[in-house]
Amino acid sequence: MEKANNFRHEFKYRCDIRDIEIVKNRIKHLLQLDPHTKDGTYEIRSMYFDNCFNRCYFENEMGTDSREKFRIRIYNGSSENIFLECKRKEHGKTHKTSARLTLEQFNNILNNQSLYISEDQPALLNKFICLIKTQMYRPAVIVGYERIPYIYKCGNVRVTVDMNIRASRCFDKFFEKDIPWQPILPKGEHLVEVKYDELLPDFIKNNLEMIGLRRTTFSKYYLCRRFSAGGLLI
Repeated sequence: MEKANNFRHEFKYRCDIRDIEIVKNRIKHLLQLDPHTKDGTYEIRSMYFDNCFNRCYFENEMGTDSREKFRIRIYNGSSENIFLECKRKEHGKTHKTSARLTLEQFNNILNNQSLYISEDQPALLNKFICLIKTQMYRPAVIVGYERIPYIYKCGNVRVTVDMNIRASRCFDKFFEKDIPWQPILPKGEHLVEVKYDELLPDFIKNNLEMIGLRRTTFSKYYLCRRFSAGGLLI
């Protein structure tokens, strides 16, 4: 099954732990905690891919419009739900397409074996396999963090607090609990993201502005590749 989202606005704010606590205290009475969380949070791991020329990395660095990245995402280190995702950036908005993968499909991608185009597969998977075969797409970095997600249905709003953003290149340990990590932000520094379709309700916008948060450009993928050991393929 393949799922595509509309183009969405995406604002990002780098925060220290004091700001994070203020954000949580303000929005917990305004938005609903995402029901998919376990005890209010979940861990996200995303394995990002790039071609032999590091095209995705350099397009991100130069701010190329439009650009897209492929990743495989799991939650809480579990192989139960594995998602292939393509995140596209265009005219300041983002668009995400996703499709489920089986564990066998994941292993075939990781090992670059038994990959084929088929009408029985999601179009997104076929496109990705084509990139693997023609542009030598390979794993580039794993990005991990803990997320506290809040939702507001009107406007499809999500406010997320992403803690302990870190990188790894231990691709064969993707599902293991004790995967080696490297932090990529100063200690105590985290990220708040605000995502919505067309309308961000004023009461959410005003509460965030009252905290004094400043928008910033921020790419977990780019920073994890730039600052992790051996982050670039070249």
